[in-house]
Amino acid sequence: MLYLLVSFFVAAVVTLLVIHSSRSHAHFSADADLSGPQKFHAAPVPRIGGVGMFTGLVCCVGAAAVTNRAEWVLGALLLVCGLPAFAAGLIEDLTKRVSPAKRLCATAVSAALGIWLLDATISRTDVPGLDWLLAVAAVGWGVTVLTVAGVANSVNIIDGFNGLSSMCVSLMLLVFAYVAYMVGDVPLAVWALAGVGAALGFFVWNFPAGLIFLGDGGAYFLGFYLAEIGILLVARNAEVSPLFPLMVCIYPVFETLFSMYRRKFIRAVPTWLPDGIHLHSLVYRRLMRWAIGAADARIVTRRNSMTAPYLWMLCITSLVPAALFWDSTPWMAVCLLLFVTIYVGLYRRIVRFKTPKWLVVTGKNMPASMTGDNRRL
Repeated sequence: MLYLLVSFFVAAVVTLLVIHSSRSHAHFSADADLSGPQKFHAAPVPRIGGVGMFTGLVCCVGAAAVTNRAEWVLGALLLVCGLPAFAAGLIEDLTKRVSPAKRLCATAVSAALGIWLLDATISRTDVPGLDWLLAVAAVGWGVTVLTVAGVANSVNIIDGFNGLSSMCVSLMLLVFAYVAYMVGDVPLAVWALAGVGAALGFFVWNFPAGLIFLGDGGAYFLGFYLAEIGILLVARNAEVSPLFPLMVCIYPVFETLFSMYRRKFIRAVPTWLPDGIHLHSLVYRRLMRWAIGAADARIVTRRNSMTAPYLWMLCITSLVPAALFWDSTPWMAVCLLLFVTIYVGLYRRIVRFKTPKWLVVTGKNMPASMTGDNRRL
């Protein structure tokens, strides 16, 4: 619990300092592009929220080292491994000149460091035939690097609304901490909790007002940290199902895979091309009807923040069964299939304007103080 509190307090304080000093560095740290397909904020906002989180975890490592706690080495190595992913994303946040390919390469370097320094390698899946391939070291390393880079990119993809990715990652890390504690892996549990604290320290300033954004540095680092904790949990504890980390991370991972499929085979555009029809984008545009056409910044921000809870609930639908069946690969496989079915079914209904009425927030559900006036939308 100490790790969670230290990382939360430091991350919250550092993030607040970044917000209060934003006028002096807004010319290079703020996201001033309000016109992109995935831009849903009303005014330029600092996008270097990852600085507070990383600082919070660094202070955790320092506190653990000073108090002679054995687990400080694991925490230090996690940060060393994650530094390339964080640095590449942060440089992009500040310069806007680091391409997605270069950021993914930096994340791949972080994954390779994880293999070297932490022995964080995917070596089993409980899938017949695949484990035989993973027994070849080069194959296992390649799969691990692709997995870590993919999870990091998926967290960046869902980072589109106030509180969305930071709360989802916090919940995922909390489930990892629970299972690590259940199997007696205390060092991994405490660093998972430290990650929860760091993410929540950012969250309190990001949600609901959107005073600061996670940025690529924060998103890629959080994704890397999440992936490493999951891989280490399986690698260090044979009783944990190898599908358990995938079940925990399935929302951002499947969001990414589905988006790639949708762009390639349905829209016939490059898979890396940004668009505005992710599930979270559709929720924003088609479920928050009370604010359609509103130009007031306060209303736009409120509409933004009210989108995230829908996706938190979707994320929880994967986390509950993951926490219940973490040691059963068959149950994990069934739950993964069920989640994919729910996601695709929900997406199809929303994109075809057949959203269940109980999901839609309209002017009838909102007081005038939230909609800004009493106009019929």
